[in-house]
Amino acid sequence: MFDIYHKHHRPPFFMKPRHERPFQRGDFKYIILQHLKDKPSYGYEIMRALQERFHSFYTPSPGSVYPTLQMLEEMGYVIAAEQEGKKVYTITEEGLRFLDEQKESQERIKGQIKNWWNPENIDDIHKTMQEFERLAQLLRDSVRTADTEKLGRMREALSRIYEEISKDMA
Repeated sequence: MFDIYHKHHRPPFFMKPRHERPFQRGDFKYIILQHLKDKPSYGYEIMRALQERFHSFYTPSPGSVYPTLQMLEEMGYVIAAEQEGKKVYTITEEGLRFLDEQKESQERIKGQIKNWWNPENIDDIHKTMQEFERLAQLLRDSVRTADTEKLGRMREALSRIYEEISKDMA
């Protein structure tokens, strides 16, 4: 397979990096069960709902959601039913009992999530990230066809932006 970034040993341009999770390994089952407690859902719907809950700072992958749902189903905490060609998961009474018994773990997770980001200015964070996404899309669309001169100007502009933002972080 062709390795597009072997030369520089870094991921492809603007490939989304794996984000740090706002909770510990093993806690994801509680988060999914809590979601299903509020609303039966299919896997993709769970991923989107959690992405929204974490304001796009964390998006669970299919590789974490579906195995967790399968495990929860095997444990008897959720059941799956086919609806309109999708597997819709619903929390069971046993799953509700399990959640109820694990209140301490849920409180710990809520605390971790709250400490993971600053919800007081979430609207500004969201708007800033939207602007970043707009810039990223513009770069993705233009960098492939830009000549050396244009690429140089882009790099200079990005460098100035980086320096400006990093001054505020110090």
